[in-house]
Amino acid sequence: MALTRSSLSQLTDPTAFLWSAGIEDTFITDPWPETGRILDEYELTGHYHYWKQDINLLKELGVKVVRYGTPWYRISPAQGKWDWSWTDRSLEYLLESGIDPVVDLVHYGVPAWIEGAFLNPDFPQHMAEYASRLAERFKGRIHAYTPLNEPRITAWYCGKLGWWPPYKRGWKGFVQLMLGICRGIVLTVEALQAVDSEIVPVHVDATDLYETAEPALEDEVRRRQEIVFLALDLISGRIVPGHPLYEWLLKQGVRDESLVWFKEHAIDLPLIGINLYPMYSRKILYSSPQGVRIRMPYSSGEIVERLGELYWQRYQSPLFISETASMGSIKRRRAWLDSSVESVKRTRSRGIPMVGYTWWPMLGIVTWAYRQGSHPAAYYIKQMGLWDLDPDPAANLRRIHTPLVDTYRELVAGGCEMVGNLELEKEGV
Repeated sequence: MALTRSSLSQLTDPTAFLWSAGIEDTFITDPWPETGRILDEYELTGHYHYWKQDINLLKELGVKVVRYGTPWYRISPAQGKWDWSWTDRSLEYLLESGIDPVVDLVHYGVPAWIEGAFLNPDFPQHMAEYASRLAERFKGRIHAYTPLNEPRITAWYCGKLGWWPPYKRGWKGFVQLMLGICRGIVLTVEALQAVDSEIVPVHVDATDLYETAEPALEDEVRRRQEIVFLALDLISGRIVPGHPLYEWLLKQGVRDESLVWFKEHAIDLPLIGINLYPMYSRKILYSSPQGVRIRMPYSSGEIVERLGELYWQRYQSPLFISETASMGSIKRRRAWLDSSVESVKRTRSRGIPMVGYTWWPMLGIVTWAYRQGSHPAAYYIKQMGLWDLDPDPAANLRRIHTPLVDTYRELVAGGCEMVGNLELEKEGV
């Protein structure tokens, strides 16, 4: 099913469900000072070389939709210069293969010529131009775009931890980054829809569920949970006086006129993608001599239902799982696949329009520690995919078929029946 605006309205139909997959596409182009390394997952996993083979693997799965990233820094190696050769080939082959890409425009990094990255005052315009040029090339053929994957995680690593450009630290840095990122998202959506009014923006962010056993930390848990929703609330114009984060944002140096801008330029949220992982998405806050710390116990599939409920109650927009996977043995990955799909089924049975599921990544990945580490890339391979990556240097990142491929293919072939009908209320969803 092509993701046109008309078919988007069908995603709340009990017969509609999107089974999807994706290839990890982190692009951090600034070298780590001690190692000189960058993070380009397409390079590290061999996708630039095996792109046609990898798309054939998607065809083997039977998926009709894929989340698929474009490497902005390679497309635009200098301001005003454009090289679409590799991107054109891969996107054309996806379309020829009958697979609709949800194009992931920005995945954590920007071209090096944008000094200050997301804090460059012209970043939003640069991002919008890039999106507009790509949309023009595939007008009427590619119908769905994610402007920027995981704005909260981007702001965390770029603005709170200071690991990625522009290397800010602390909550003020986080908030600064979030404002620049979200302004870019808004202008990009406007640019995409100026090219083609049928384009559907698919807003994807990482999600977490915060908890604590300590009454003294309950306020902090509530604040952290609100921050999970900050990007979506900003771009949809919800940060107004009375919002739980309004005064906190002002204390972090945000000017009221900045929040007014988002209110005046509010965009719709036609489809929300939530990225969740059993090893990361549950956060338990606790006190320590060093201050507040976070523990991340491995989650059961129930977390899908709890997060689905939170997003549906807040936004009343169709949801889909835009990333999920477990890490480790095939048995562990299969257990998560089974439990999370069962949780999607229970979520739909309660009338919450969770309309898709994406196993991400479809291949193993090279973890982010590679950029700051000293070992060969194979040392950092983690198996999270349906296909494993062969870590033997002589194997040239051979894709290894696992039993998970066959299991996922059966789910895809079963369509909506594998997750049950969406039980709509009489008033309609």
